[in-house]
Amino acid sequence: MISERQEKLLDFLIKEYICNAEPVSSLALKKITDLDVCGATIRNDLQVLTEEGYIKQPHTSAGRIPTEKAYKYFSDKIESRQESFDKAQDKFEDFIVRQIKFVHGQMEQEMVIMESLMQNLENNNLFEILTTIEIWHKKNQN
Repeated sequence: MISERQEKLLDFLIKEYICNAEPVSSLALKKITDLDVCGATIRNDLQVLTEEGYIKQPHTSAGRIPTEKAYKYFSDKIESRQESFDKAQDKFEDFIVRQIKFVHGQMEQEMVIMESLMQNLENNNLFEILTTIEIWHKKNQN
């Protein structure tokens, strides 16, 4: 099991290797990461990642390159994030649909009141118009 910092290093290493197709040194990782650690700590973490099979060193003085295990880990992580994003988007869409249904119901109630007002206006029923308006005001004050 790798630590959160080692996971971040692995992510940066994979992205850097994908961009440049060259082994990535601990110095390069120190420059491109936002981790506040010394080079020795990065080298120790790279050693752990090597022992875990996520990266390898083509030769002694070279930087590290990702292994198939690293790419699998990286792609699974991206896929997991996409699934989380999809679930969040589904929840947001459900929320929007509920809000639309709520507003639609409110509008239907308002239309009933408007129809009543128009009917009373046509019938010159001023008392009913005032009563309806008073009820509407009380309802909308809450």
